[in-house]
Amino acid sequence: MAINEENLNEEKKSISFVEQFVEEDLKEGKNNGRIQTRFPPEPNGYLHIGHAKAICMDFGVAEKYNGICNLRFDDTNPSKENNEYVENILQDIQWLGFKWGNIYYASDYFEKLWDFAIWMIKNGHAYIDEQTAEQIAEQKGTPTTPGTASPYRDRPVEENLALFEKMNTPEAVEGSMVLRAKLDMANPNMHFRDPIIYRIIQTPHHRTGTKWHCYPMYDFAHGQSDYFEGVTHSICTLEFVPHRPLYDKFIDFLKEKDNTADNLYDNRPRQIEFNRLNLTYTVMSKRKLHTLVDEHLVNGWDDPRMPTLCGMRRRGYSPESIRMFIDSIGYTKFDALNDMALLEASVREDLNKKACRVSAVLDPVKLVITNYPEGESEEMEAINNPENEADGTHTITFSKNLWIERGDFMEDAPKKFFRMTPGKEVRLKNAYIVKCTGCTKDAEGNIVEIQAEYDPISKSGMEGANRKVKGTLHWVSADHCVKAEVREYDRLFNVENPSADERDFRELLNPESLHTFTNCYVEEYAAAKKPGEYLQFQRIGYFMADLDTTAEHPVFNKTVGLKDTWAKLNK
Repeated sequence: MAINEENLNEEKKSISFVEQFVEEDLKEGKNNGRIQTRFPPEPNGYLHIGHAKAICMDFGVAEKYNGICNLRFDDTNPSKENNEYVENILQDIQWLGFKWGNIYYASDYFEKLWDFAIWMIKNGHAYIDEQTAEQIAEQKGTPTTPGTASPYRDRPVEENLALFEKMNTPEAVEGSMVLRAKLDMANPNMHFRDPIIYRIIQTPHHRTGTKWHCYPMYDFAHGQSDYFEGVTHSICTLEFVPHRPLYDKFIDFLKEKDNTADNLYDNRPRQIEFNRLNLTYTVMSKRKLHTLVDEHLVNGWDDPRMPTLCGMRRRGYSPESIRMFIDSIGYTKFDALNDMALLEASVREDLNKKACRVSAVLDPVKLVITNYPEGESEEMEAINNPENEADGTHTITFSKNLWIERGDFMEDAPKKFFRMTPGKEVRLKNAYIVKCTGCTKDAEGNIVEIQAEYDPISKSGMEGANRKVKGTLHWVSADHCVKAEVREYDRLFNVENPSADERDFRELLNPESLHTFTNCYVEEYAAAKKPGEYLQFQRIGYFMADLDTTAEHPVFNKTVGLKDTWAKLNK
């Protein structure tokens, strides 16, 4: 591929170290200028925002350098995998805005991997071990002391071959034996101490059914799958740094086995590692996320409090905001804990450009315009998005009886309270200037109604509208609105870094992470919005219709507030 040196020099300061490696390989003519990456998720759960960082890198590098990124499902553990996860992974990648070149599965290579394992046995590089998992772990030693050889390490080849065939039968007992690579029990890298490369699993596979009864381990299948597909750059996270020598070792064996292969096998994939994405007040462990779902501590994988992409999509995050956030934190060789507020800032920045402005009242109190004609109403023009004139306008109905936010009224207000209080004027957005004349209370002293008079010549757009008032309130007409449910979310955990806390992570959950408001009112235009349409409830925050919404019962999720009030409240 031809490289534009001038453009590269301009981008040099902003490109990641991963991209620098790729550019070095291109300049040196490696792989004949071909770039091929892959995103290899295991279909044992839903993707979270940590996966989004890997997706942006894997697909982004291929896109930037005119290469190809394939999607490969690492389906080597049928006891945890199913097609539900496969379908959701496909949907999430597409939602983020990426396209894969081809779809592969590790199970596509089960025959090749099996043949490779037999070659390993025949050439003295693998053996069957019948020790328990605990015994194997104990005889591996420690990072500072060498391991001890398994009593089965020098089994004859024919015996190993027969037992390996036995492992792949319906009668084989899980845990009764494993196939281990014969490498170096004294190697300081623990992954080299005769790693397990096949184990017995008697669970039907979501693609191959009951054809197989023993399956390759990740370290044995991953590098070989890259190799079979012709991957040029295997980009992964930092925990795979100690796995890299093993990755290369198995490819050495493959090159030895396939010494008559074509040029594909002359090019070793280059493994490059970057830091994982960790967020405050959440967990990324798939095991813990499974627990949250399985124990009903959240309302499914797409609960808007979850760090899953489907949860963020349901909450109202845009794919562009997630990509913007990932781009802002960058890729390094050092793990870090990223503040959730940075993600929310990206969401605000993006939604400000695309969200339709509508009116909604979450904690309503009745406002009666006493001098407005009884039974009459009029249409007011509301701008859909001041950031984008092309989004046009819609109408909102004004009438004698309105709903406003309870917090926008104080009977005895301090001097700097610029909302509604007796004797002072405020503007009702897109409508008139009104002066509060009083309020009505119930027997317990609760305010049940506010009264005000409007200035008929102060309607927005009229000459009298130029009179300055310090407060502007949003509202909905009580006779032209729809009752709705609104769900407001807080941090899922009470501690900044629950993954580092020694307590059971269940104990760290925030019991106030979800507040549901059932007595809300939204304008009719807002009530007709569907999931996937971005909204700003004026003066409140960004929202999206939830999947539970119906024509009779609209439900909205609060995506994020207009400002980062959470940080101020928790200083």
